Amino acid sequence: MQEQLNTVLILGVGQTLEPLEFALTEHTPQGVIFIASQDSQVVSAELIQRYGEALRFHTLLLDDPEDLGEVFRKGRLALQKALEWEARAIVADITGGTKTMSAGLVLALTGQGVTFSYVRGQARDGQGRVKSGSERLRLLEAPPYRYGLREWEGFRRAWNQCDYQAAQAFLDALLARPLTPSEKRFYEHLKGITEGMLEWDLFYHKAAWQKLERHLEPTLTIAEAWGHGGKVRVLQELQQAQARLRAILDREGKPTFALLADLLANAQRRASRGRHDDALARLYRAVELAAEADLYERHQIVLSDPKSYPQAAQHLAQQIQRATGLKDRLSLAATIDGVLGQSQTLPQRLYAAYLGELGNLLQARHNSILAHGFTPVKQESWEKLYKSLQGLGLEAAPAWPTW
Repeated sequence: MQEQLNTVLILGVGQTLEPLEFALTEHTPQGVIFIASQDSQVVSAELIQRYGEALRFHTLLLDDPEDLGEVFRKGRLALQKALEWEARAIVADITGGTKTMSAGLVLALTGQGVTFSYVRGQARDGQGRVKSGSERLRLLEAPPYRYGLREWEGFRRAWNQCDYQAAQAFLDALLARPLTPSEKRFYEHLKGITEGMLEWDLFYHKAAWQKLERHLEPTLTIAEAWGHGGKVRVLQELQQAQARLRAILDREGKPTFALLADLLANAQRRASRGRHDDALARLYRAVELAAEADLYERHQIVLSDPKSYPQAAQHLAQQIQRATGLKDRLSLAATIDGVLGQSQTLPQRLYAAYLGELGNLLQARHNSILAHGFTPVKQESWEKLYKSLQGLGLEAAPAWPTW
């Protein structure tokens, strides 16, 4: 069984012994991993001779200490070795070696749960070298920890994948960290926006509006004050999206093209995450909603409400009670347009398409496990149906902005 070590020190080795020995005595590790050049390995050998009986050692040699890529790779190998030793804490001291070695180690180990240290001197001799006995150790806070870069990257990826619950979890992690007052306000309001986007994605349009109305403007104000152009862009695009949300709410409960575009965009988001069964189910509803929206926009007729039918179509009012399937509802919408003297309307074109290619494409939905069958929906089925609807003039709302 691998022995567990409390602390492992990754040590960049240069030509000077004293600062490295000082780092060893300050950190008191149980294991040390040297990253040395062909020229500086004699220094690491001297340390092994002095402390080898008390510590576990491993040495990684660089062919070229000025090759940033090689230093990076050796830094990752050092991290892997420390993990093999089951280290509870890993410290990387970047005092020794070339500047390239220090930079490579920082690049390799930042964001990996590693603490950095540096040995500096309070007094120097005439040649600028640290005087023995004046060494002081300084712990360096890794930027990803200080600025929450790992949490922000997690938030960004979750948001861009439309996984708003996961995005909220990353924001909670950011808010649990030490923050400046403006950072705290920004992330609190951004969490409110993210909650609103989740509500919107679940079709709770009013709740989404309330969240965005409360949190969007303050978040944008802070981003503008910071001069963070990328954040400003996303938040301004969200303001444009909020206007489309308002259009849905202004005629809440009515079949509108604004609602149809929102439904199609929702289907696109499901498809982008590989949830083609869910996406296709939304397209099925979109076919019906398109006919309903067209009737409503042109005649103020709500297909499911016989009281909204004009006098010329009152004799068709009883049919809505029997129109339980998509085919029947498309037929009724097309018939209403015919009675009103309309031709080549969207409901009529949808009904004609349903009797042909569109009906065949919708068969994938009927056979899916979310409808009447047992067959999962393939990406190809979703794409063909979506393109067919585009050919009939149906378009999704613009995609939500990504970070």
